[in-house]
Amino acid sequence: MFKNRLREARKNAGLTQEKMADLMDLSLYGYQKYELGLTMPTVDNLLKLSHILGVTTDYLLCNDVQTDKM
Repeated sequence: MFKNRLREARKNAGLTQEKMADLMDLSLYGYQKYELGLTMPTVDNLLKLSHILGVTTDYLLCNDVQTDKM
């Protein structure tokens, strides 16, 4: 799920929720709502998250799993 990937990527980057909120120009609660799964980021904010954390948007959206259905 997005919220789990986001939290994992943030921790791997050594960033706090407060720092992420600052970097994203959000309130702390605005950022925390992403990690709590209460809201999803806009496309622009998803791209910012990806850039800050050094991961792909596909990774954050759990769209990086290969399937054998092709």
